[in-house]
Amino acid sequence: MHHSSDKIRGRFMSFFCRIMATAIVAMAGTVPALAQIAVHPVIIDLPPEDLQRADFTVENPTSERVFVAVEPARIDAPGSEGETRVALSDPQQLGLLASPPRMILEPGERRFVRLAALTPPGDADRVFRVAVKPVAGDVTGEESGLKILVGYDLLVIQRPANPTLTIDWENSAEQVIVRNNGNSNAQLINGRSCKPGQPEESCTKVPSSRLYAGNAITVTKGAEEVVTFDVLFMGRSSRIVME
Repeated sequence: MHHSSDKIRGRFMSFFCRIMATAIVAMAGTVPALAQIAVHPVIIDLPPEDLQRADFTVENPTSERVFVAVEPARIDAPGSEGETRVALSDPQQLGLLASPPRMILEPGERRFVRLAALTPPGDADRVFRVAVKPVAGDVTGEESGLKILVGYDLLVIQRPANPTLTIDWENSAEQVIVRNNGNSNAQLINGRSCKPGQPEESCTKVPSSRLYAGNAITVTKGAEEVVTFDVLFMGRSSRIVME
């Protein structure tokens, strides 16, 4: 087994986030009506040395008034088979407050939403998702049969009091198992599986992954190939060669 350890405190980062889309059938017809918003950033990182709050913006780029709901949820066992999304009405019990939770945006209007962690940093990451979505209104017009609501699912990470990252790996002939034995998540990007001396542009690309604390991923490779990743952790990047 090999490992690479890092103990870093970083600043705000903005990486990958899932975007969700919900379609609501309003009446028979063929032409969709689009209710859309713009949100930035879509990933919010709360390092332990910073204030445990951050803002994001919600903008209405359309020509119609938009009603927006902001719904935070806690993610238990993130990245594992047992991952669970927990929505609680009490922000104190949830651990994250979103204010305001509802808003009306006129055409072209932009508003700030504040997120505040309500508990101090713990021993490991706390992970949240915040759904920011338009609320369906009436579909008008004879040709409007489908109203598509395009929303966002923000990723919010409250880092532990002392974030550590330890990446371990086990090689076999046709795969490498990569584990995060630290207490905070990292992103594995720009993955390649290469034979010795092979030009990188001809190597097999390996999918990127967010590796949460305590989780593992399995990467398939050729018998003589070596897997490499760039590891992004709290604003820092390092290269790992899994020989």
